[in-house]
Amino acid sequence: MSAPDYQRLAALFPTEVVTHSYVSDVQLPGNAGTFALITLDNDVDHSRPTTLGPNTLLELGEKLDELKVRAEAGEIVGVGVTGKPFYLVAGADLSAVKGISDFEAGYAMARLGHDVYAKLGSLGVPSFAFINGVALGGGLEIALQSDYRTVSTGAGAISLPEAFIGLVPGWGGVYLLPRLIGPENAVKVMIENPLSNNRTLNGKAAYDLGIADALFEPADFLEQSLTWAARVITGEEQVQRPNAVEPASVGEAWDAAVARGRAFVEAKTSNAAPAPAKVLDLLENGKTWTREESREAECDALAELMQTPQFSSTVYAFLDLVQKRGKRPAGAPDKKLARPVTKVGVVGAGLMASQLALLFARQLKVPVVMTDIDQERVDKGVGYVHAEVDKLLAKKRISPDAANRTKALVTGSVSKEAFSDADFVIEAVFEEMSVKKQVFAEVEAVVSPECILATNTSSLSVTEMAADLKHPERVVGFHFFNPVAVMPLLEIVRAPKTDDAVLATAFVLAKQLKKTAVLVKDAAAFVVNRILGRMFGEITRVFDEGTDAATADNALRPMGLPMSPFTLLALVGLPVGQHVQESLHSAFGERFWLSKNSQKIIDAGIKSLWQKDENGNQYIPEETLAMLDFGTTPSTSEEVLRRTQDALAEEIGLMLEEGVVAGPEDIDLCMILGAGWPMHLGGITPYLDRVGASERVNGKKFHEAAVAA
Repeated sequence: MSAPDYQRLAALFPTEVVTHSYVSDVQLPGNAGTFALITLDNDVDHSRPTTLGPNTLLELGEKLDELKVRAEAGEIVGVGVTGKPFYLVAGADLSAVKGISDFEAGYAMARLGHDVYAKLGSLGVPSFAFINGVALGGGLEIALQSDYRTVSTGAGAISLPEAFIGLVPGWGGVYLLPRLIGPENAVKVMIENPLSNNRTLNGKAAYDLGIADALFEPADFLEQSLTWAARVITGEEQVQRPNAVEPASVGEAWDAAVARGRAFVEAKTSNAAPAPAKVLDLLENGKTWTREESREAECDALAELMQTPQFSSTVYAFLDLVQKRGKRPAGAPDKKLARPVTKVGVVGAGLMASQLALLFARQLKVPVVMTDIDQERVDKGVGYVHAEVDKLLAKKRISPDAANRTKALVTGSVSKEAFSDADFVIEAVFEEMSVKKQVFAEVEAVVSPECILATNTSSLSVTEMAADLKHPERVVGFHFFNPVAVMPLLEIVRAPKTDDAVLATAFVLAKQLKKTAVLVKDAAAFVVNRILGRMFGEITRVFDEGTDAATADNALRPMGLPMSPFTLLALVGLPVGQHVQESLHSAFGERFWLSKNSQKIIDAGIKSLWQKDENGNQYIPEETLAMLDFGTTPSTSEEVLRRTQDALAEEIGLMLEEGVVAGPEDIDLCMILGAGWPMHLGGITPYLDRVGASERVNGKKFHEAAVAA
């Protein structure tokens, strides 16, 4: 391919917020010489992350060319790259990249990054990256292309998330990272973390993996990094990289890591999205490729993936939904109305309640008291929290001081009098209305009039729960998803009498807990569980009608869901799933199939429909099949998929008519963050529009114009 026209590419980005390359000379300690420090800064405060576009890259390239001349003249002994406060660079500007509409422009964007980054290795003097904050995608690849790296303990969000957003690490990451930290660790960073809710590394974790050569505290990070760079340049510091490998010496381990990555992708996405497989193809072939061969393949892969509908859909889901809609929740009251929360009460000490107590203590850093009906249960709940803190400490995810403080914050009591000075009390007891109403009555009798009462119910009416209270306006739904520490969604449920101050406090708390909150009307099962209940109902219905289990369970694979319906039901717990289904059936009737076969399995104490044989293959035991009754109207896989699509379109249409949420975007956001709906499908409502279900069932699309390819 001919050399790309970078000026033409830059002209395609007229609104790019340029991240400038500001160069300053620093005299290194110990008379080590003059050091050129590049600070990447877009001249906007921390609310606007620094990003990479073609104009940014061209300016960086020009500065590096100037520094090479100075290095050759002996004016400088090294070059370093760092960022404005809290950021190295937050990766490519996706809002601009999504506008690249042809292969040539995509290839030029990929090649430009490679050409500029390559200059870091050909300056004639050592190059350093000082990772002071966020380093995502191309931001981390700047560091990888440098000769040496330091990282701050305060740095967060370090990752190569491209598999998550429909691309590949196309500026050298796929080639360099496995050689630096080993293929197994590289698969973790490039595949497993991105496909696990876009998990990232903090500075300590990045250092432990070997991504950085030195780790320093944030207070004097730059000074320490420059001192360390001086010692490297003078030879006083010998850099050791124990995780670094040569592909030829770890051939089997390299192949095993790729195989593990492919199995992970299959389990997470059913191979419905092209980007993760492309990352692994590059990794696999990169074992024997030269750097130049890998560069060409990365550029081709990036250019191809930029044109795919999956990339367009992912950008919509990630930018428009998770980043924008998620950070500005529709219908949330003015945060100035929020009340301070200085103590939290948790009613219950079971697993869910204990997870909530740990989350509140870690994130809010306020006292949390748990109650239950006897001391044994209370002690077990507090013990769970302490054990989880010990695990975090063992993994070095928190300091010993932080561990001790967190443990001290969580206490237990058998008396609800312990809530007398609490500002926020959340119940996480058995999912039974009479139990929850009794709990709230007991709590209201001891708390202050301003104390907020929250329920973690997954399906019951918040309105009914508050009906007999003296102050029903203080009650709000605060529905977490399991596991609490991992799942990012929080459904905040407003009952008719919930007042604005209570609601505002709930939204402020959600942000402090690092959750994405969506405002939901008080309707049975709210959003995620209602949609999943309709889906589960369709799958169990076709199974009961006579469709074989494998066909019923695998029919939705084209959706790329993180797990099959029967597998998810087993994970949730068949009794829990049936209980929610009963609530939905009671509220909405026959739309929500209530399977008698499911109840028979539950009554028999069977935990999962599927069992696995000695080879790991799924099967249903004969004794299980013998207790079930089936119809004589089986469906094909295609029929099951279409029926489920139509059922989901109908239910979502009804939810929007009822005003359960402000718009289809909130449905999409809930399903992405609460049910693992695949990013590459761009949200459930655009997907149902594309496959025709919306128009088949509702006579119109959810979106007037296509919002995702």
